[in-house]
Amino acid sequence: MALSGLQIFKLLPKTNCKDCGFPTCMAFALQLAAGKAELAQCPHVSDQAAAELGAAAAPPVRKVTVGAGPMAVTVGEETVLYRHEKRFEHPPGFAMLVDDSVDDTRFQELLDTFKAQEFDRVGQVLRARLFALESGDAGRLAARALKAHEETGAGLVLMSSDVGALRAAATPLAASKPLLYAANAGNFDEVSSLAKELAVPFVVQAPSLEELEGLGEKCAVAGLTEVVLDSMPATLGDALRDQTFIRRAAIKKRVRGLGFPTIAFPGRLTDDPLLKPVFASVFVEKYAGIIVLDSLDPAQVLPLLVLCQNIYTDPQRPMQMDQGIYPINDPGRDSPVLITTNFSLTYFTVAGEVEASKVPSWLLVMDSEGMSVLTAWAAGKFVADAIAPFVKKCGIEEKVDHRKIVIPGYAAQISGELETELGDWKVIVGVREAADLPKYLRAFDITTA
Repeated sequence: MALSGLQIFKLLPKTNCKDCGFPTCMAFALQLAAGKAELAQCPHVSDQAAAELGAAAAPPVRKVTVGAGPMAVTVGEETVLYRHEKRFEHPPGFAMLVDDSVDDTRFQELLDTFKAQEFDRVGQVLRARLFALESGDAGRLAARALKAHEETGAGLVLMSSDVGALRAAATPLAASKPLLYAANAGNFDEVSSLAKELAVPFVVQAPSLEELEGLGEKCAVAGLTEVVLDSMPATLGDALRDQTFIRRAAIKKRVRGLGFPTIAFPGRLTDDPLLKPVFASVFVEKYAGIIVLDSLDPAQVLPLLVLCQNIYTDPQRPMQMDQGIYPINDPGRDSPVLITTNFSLTYFTVAGEVEASKVPSWLLVMDSEGMSVLTAWAAGKFVADAIAPFVKKCGIEEKVDHRKIVIPGYAAQISGELETELGDWKVIVGVREAADLPKYLRAFDITTA
């Protein structure tokens, strides 16, 4: 059972040193009890106290890792219901489902597609990282698992109602931590024993939340922590209800039997190929750890990956670029100088359009604490008295012979004041939309600007 804030406080050093980031040890204890702080934040806690506080410090949703190496997917460790309360820790892992209806030729095509399918967005590589292989044939399941692992390195979800097939497929790949699917009331002892023997995670499934909690509690009592839950919903409404109930029970009530990540199968809830990615998007938001897809169509996969990227960024720490000078298209001493903020999406959008223009340019990226141009201007982060010192100190004056700088059109209000602050620089108001940059730069003449 989780400890109260007062119980945790009694085990802390009680120095009020503030090294944890909180004003007092009591404040830290209350946040720790609420799951909104981590024990590691206190550098002075004793080993004995750390051992006693282990349960209180553990996230209410257990951590589970499927796969190994660069394709490993970690889920769980969640501590909040809503992203704005703190952050969501781990985006869901997407798995491509291959069952016995897929012949060997099609299976090879899927492997080839999977290996090649990567998307680069705002400096991050997005991709599916798991294969879900389902078969009642032990030989086929084992052969396909080995082939998928060797050719792609993907984490594996091994699915079969035959425990012998799970053993045949998982045993030679145990070091790569495949996820076994699934243990139920009838085979729980067999599947859980196999998972414990191989030290791999496994799924428990049940048709009701009460039965699912009971199986989860059995796992907790047995010390099995790498567990994934499947509530076996029949409709999207049932799925949304179950996902919300499981997360709320784990976070708010610390229900140990439901304190595990979940797995979702949107393809089981509809036959409409256009609705399947829509249903999958619901699971991205509420609150699946692993989402099993039955298509690698990039028109379906990419939007889901981008949705994950947007939701699973830390709202208190937006994705940011390093402040500095970014040369694009091999600029020279007469190339135009543009400036923008260090919000990653802003940078990659602007940089992409500048690169597409083929015009050699210098792009100054100023630290705005990860805010976009308009947001930074409204917050007083992208204003004349902040921009001018950056321009003077960043080193651009040594790289160009002219003294002309292009600011975003949305920041036109600061042009006069910025020109006064900069002194010998001329401030030029550019376009508002990044999409207009290629045309603008191609027509730009530094001698007459």
